[in-house]
Amino acid sequence: MLAEGASFRTIKQRLRTTAPTISRWKQRFLSSGMDGLDTNHPGQSASVLTPKLRARILSATRKEPKDGSTHWSCRKLAAALGVSKDAVHRVWKEAGLKPHRLERYMASDDPDFEAKAADIIGLYLSPP
Repeated sequence: MLAEGASFRTIKQRLRTTAPTISRWKQRFLSSGMDGLDTNHPGQSASVLTPKLRARILSATRKEPKDGSTHWSCRKLAAALGVSKDAVHRVWKEAGLKPHRLERYMASDDPDFEAKAADIIGLYLSPP
């Protein structure tokens, strides 16, 4: 768009971006040409999921969290095992696991749970 004569203001509005972003892409193009526009982002590459790591994640998923919560989250299990949340998510996805969507009763740690449950059940049995 810059090559076609568009202003930064026009580009910002059409692409819903900021002037620093436009400037950064312009500098990439000026320094490296079309290769500078490659969207290869630097950063940490994905960790390799070894069978041993998969087994460790799946084994830990079957155990209850030690903090008393009803189920694991990706982040909570990752922190407990010292792995990335993305690794836990990939293993769960491959295994078809969704610990937060288990179709079973999960005990609540709310001390007023019984009273609240009784109120809700009462509303279902005799609606207002």
